[in-house]
Amino acid sequence: MPQSVRLMDRTVRTVRTVRTGRRAGLRAAMLLALACTVVPPVLAQTLQPVKVRLDWTPWANHAAVHLAQQKGWYRQAGLDVTLEDGNGSVTTVQIVGSSNAFDVGQAALAPMMIARDKGLPVKALAVFLRKNDIGVLVPADSGITGPAQLKGRKIGYTAGSLEAPFIDAFLATGKLKRDDVELINLDASSKATNYAVGRTDAVFSTVPFVLPTTNKARPSRAILFADAGLTMPSFGLLASDAKLAERGEVLGRFASVVARAWEYVYAGHEDEAVDAIIAQRPQARLDRAVLRAQLDTLKGFFDVPAGGRIGAPVPADWEAAVKTLSAVQLISAGRPAADYYVSGRVNPAAFDQLVGK
Repeated sequence: MPQSVRLMDRTVRTVRTVRTGRRAGLRAAMLLALACTVVPPVLAQTLQPVKVRLDWTPWANHAAVHLAQQKGWYRQAGLDVTLEDGNGSVTTVQIVGSSNAFDVGQAALAPMMIARDKGLPVKALAVFLRKNDIGVLVPADSGITGPAQLKGRKIGYTAGSLEAPFIDAFLATGKLKRDDVELINLDASSKATNYAVGRTDAVFSTVPFVLPTTNKARPSRAILFADAGLTMPSFGLLASDAKLAERGEVLGRFASVVARAWEYVYAGHEDEAVDAIIAQRPQARLDRAVLRAQLDTLKGFFDVPAGGRIGAPVPADWEAAVKTLSAVQLISAGRPAADYYVSGRVNPAAFDQLVGK
């Protein structure tokens, strides 16, 4: 072979080697870049949809669920959460327990207990407000300190609301009967206004919701049903038996994120939570000052166990609730308290690193 041909052949082989080396180097660099890219394992998964029905139009009780949405914590936990406002706890319980439209509901848990006792397959998943938040608001300067001083007073209430079945038992602790007061049946959306302008002397309602909305127009104080011995869990999360069986891990993840969000809120981030509610519900034209006052009032109803965390059902609370509800014949006394809730689903500690301080 002539020398010129051998030289050309070596040149071609050299060029091919260089090109091959460059391609291999490029592939290696790409693989290294991918290996060095940190992708949170949860985000790499397909997001699990969770549709949530709330109890009412926006108020401070929704702070944690909206804050978690605003901060992106649901998505970081592998959840695609949709929040829908409600029109009452009773309706939320019925919809969540009887249809496939929602995975979980946030509502008062006493209506859930009543519905389950009547055959609706629904259970509590998490408890946030352990203390009964129902009570009667009276003017701060009225001198009324307990049920006994309500005699002869005009009191607003809503016949279809949660307070109605307990009014007789509450009055009885002051040795009064229903005939000793003048009960005025008002729509749930108007009873606070009627009280604030003086059309009633007192009003039965959910204290953390109503007290901040009326306090400016009519400074008031609350007499709680819980102080009269009517003890039971208040707001929390609930789901149907079918959803718990089918999607228990996903719903537990959602409940744990919300529980951890509540801990974050009360670690000095109340204003951030208020901002999140307003940002998530801009069309509601919410009053920032009222939301903050509601959030401050709510704090006392969480009643977190010493050394414990927010969210997990406490068995003793449910034993007391069975006694309270069965005493006024809203549920039977025979059903075990543990049949009203599911244990072991709420673990806010699992999201400590996600949420931070």
